[in-house]
Amino acid sequence: MDRARRRLDGLLFLWIFRATIELPVGRASPSPMIGKDTGSGSSSAKLAVSLKFGNDNAFQLELRRRVDAYFRTTGRRQRDCWQMYLKTAILIGGFAVSYALLVFVARTWWQALPSAMLLGLSAAGIGFNIQHDGSHQAYSNYPWVNKLMAMSLELIGGSSYLWRWKHVLFHHAYVNITGHDTDVDLGILARLTPHQTRLAFHRWQHLYLWPLYGLLAIKWQLVDDFRKLIRGRISDQPFPRPKGWELVILVAGKAIFFALAFGIPLRVHSLGVVVLYYAVAGLVTGIVLSVVFQVAHCVEEAEFPVPAASTGRIGNAWAIHQAETTVDFARRSGVVAWLVGGLNFQIEHHLFPRISHVNYPVISTLVEQTCRDFGIRYTEYGSLRAGMASHFRWLRRMGMPDPTE
Repeated sequence: MDRARRRLDGLLFLWIFRATIELPVGRASPSPMIGKDTGSGSSSAKLAVSLKFGNDNAFQLELRRRVDAYFRTTGRRQRDCWQMYLKTAILIGGFAVSYALLVFVARTWWQALPSAMLLGLSAAGIGFNIQHDGSHQAYSNYPWVNKLMAMSLELIGGSSYLWRWKHVLFHHAYVNITGHDTDVDLGILARLTPHQTRLAFHRWQHLYLWPLYGLLAIKWQLVDDFRKLIRGRISDQPFPRPKGWELVILVAGKAIFFALAFGIPLRVHSLGVVVLYYAVAGLVTGIVLSVVFQVAHCVEEAEFPVPAASTGRIGNAWAIHQAETTVDFARRSGVVAWLVGGLNFQIEHHLFPRISHVNYPVISTLVEQTCRDFGIRYTEYGSLRAGMASHFRWLRRMGMPDPTE
């Protein structure tokens, strides 16, 4: 029975993925089914009330029409962009060079430290740019190319299979919805939404979370992926464990990563040195990845809606929900856009996840104007620093007692 329910969950979420992310804008709002463990001490995946969005798709249809018209009249490609192939070569090359310098060339701390930091930044760049576009099928029109690029996550210690479930399905379908969006669930460690339980020590989360963000990549590489596989859950959401080639890719990816991170370096350096500079690279990767995500979603201006208890429905249509739960930052900085894979154009990404991020700067004006025309809030911070300041204030606000407490 448990296996049958997990299989049903898998089929349901594949349907969600196609309905909300892959198919052209203008389809009916999705009606996703969320798996919940409602039994005390039971590990069975239970089906919860259907989560639906509003039915007014006028904004969605008009935005898609304008964006499609732009690509049609300019002849610009939505995917298979030369800029993306060039960026891939630069990022992979930077990763390989920084790894070689750290492992085979550096002999002093002042040589090793910048090499480890550059390696961490290169890993984050691969995650932001190559694997992200690949996992969203935004890199190429060819599925095998997208799959190959998504697998670059294995190179930096993750699992493209698990990430697709956690991010592409659970996060993108239910952005900022407490209990459904696994990306805003840090467990008891933090309170990121108004609808999560506040604990006494959350009063200081605006101070202690920042250094802990650095542990994201290390925890994900060494602990989280294995725990998800054992539990068959991502946060509270059940997912089908990988089988066949997906399982082979996951195991082989972990083996390659551990060989690169520990096996090869231990043939050249002592255990203490290897662990130290692995930690340096991991901390850099974790801080960069965490901050970019938090600035896009966990800030003062982002919405955190809840479905109506009686209907399980979110009031806004899906596209409006995406626009009002995400925030852009540093839109006018070409350097930031290049480094973070266009994720400073977060609204554009959530509305058009299957368009390569190299196109987000040019369609952002269309997206902003369409939002204005329909009276939909379009929020942006002028800089990354302004977004980080808002995240700091949001963490402090979420850590304070509610007036009713």
